[in-house]
Amino acid sequence: MADNSTSPEQFSTLPISIPPLPSYPVRATHYLYLRRNAPKIATPDDSRSLYLANIPADSTEAHFRAVFAHLVGAGRFEGVSFEQDKADAKLSHEPAQAERLAKHHKKRKREDEELQHKEEEDAAKLPDTWSRPLHRSGSSAVALLADEKSVDLVLKAVKKLHKSKKYPTWGEGVKDGVPAFGAQWLKAHNKLSYPGNDVVQAVVDAYFVVFNRKEEEAHQLAKRLRNEPDEDGFVMVTRGGRSAPARRDEAEEAKQRMLDKQQKKKDETQDFYRFQMRERRKAEQMDLLKKFDEDRKKVQAMKERRGRFRPDA
Repeated sequence: MADNSTSPEQFSTLPISIPPLPSYPVRATHYLYLRRNAPKIATPDDSRSLYLANIPADSTEAHFRAVFAHLVGAGRFEGVSFEQDKADAKLSHEPAQAERLAKHHKKRKREDEELQHKEEEDAAKLPDTWSRPLHRSGSSAVALLADEKSVDLVLKAVKKLHKSKKYPTWGEGVKDGVPAFGAQWLKAHNKLSYPGNDVVQAVVDAYFVVFNRKEEEAHQLAKRLRNEPDEDGFVMVTRGGRSAPARRDEAEEAKQRMLDKQQKKKDETQDFYRFQMRERRKAEQMDLLKKFDEDRKKVQAMKERRGRFRPDA
């Protein structure tokens, strides 16, 4: 496949040599496409990250670390985030009332408190049943490098590969610790699918600790919101009812904001369409004619009442 780095998408083609396997004893070539990362929502790390498309199905962070070390040397690669990591649905520990109230109010927490809650939520997750995940064909990822200079070096090294034909070998330089596929992988999956009773009990206990904590937080938040009117002057109805009416000055301020909002909306919609402008001009013209006719009648009545006035000679 030819290098398409001059295409409108500015993708560069990185050929990767796939070593022969016992099931397929033929050396193959996989083509990886990369460019500078430019997401729709910008992040501080965009300038030092690369967008990778068509990654191999058995990709891991260790594999990409070895590939980038082959291109620009060690120390330039920091990490990689796969498309599957973002798409995976996270288990929610939020009770129904907590999820509803969280949309209206977000509580600020201390850093140590957030860390403790994160540890509790991690302990409430079920253990993984796969020792090594697989990615669907044509998946993408974002590689994070040390700096912007490293991105330039990688793109230059990819261009040089097409001249030297010394493509990086997939899996070469990967250190021990990456689980292998095959029968061992399936055996590990079968074993992980049936954790011990003590592991399951620990996860269930941790889950209900998090659930009860969030439910209590939602109850306290609902209790506090019973007396707080929103911007339109209404008090949100929560479970348990209201304990006291809202303050009069707050209700009046909210009512005034609502009236101002309605007036602003009315002003914005006035004379919005052409027929509205035409009708407005026609109404103004009819009003002028009506006033002119009324004034003419008043003048005529004054003349009749006055009669013919003749001053004495």
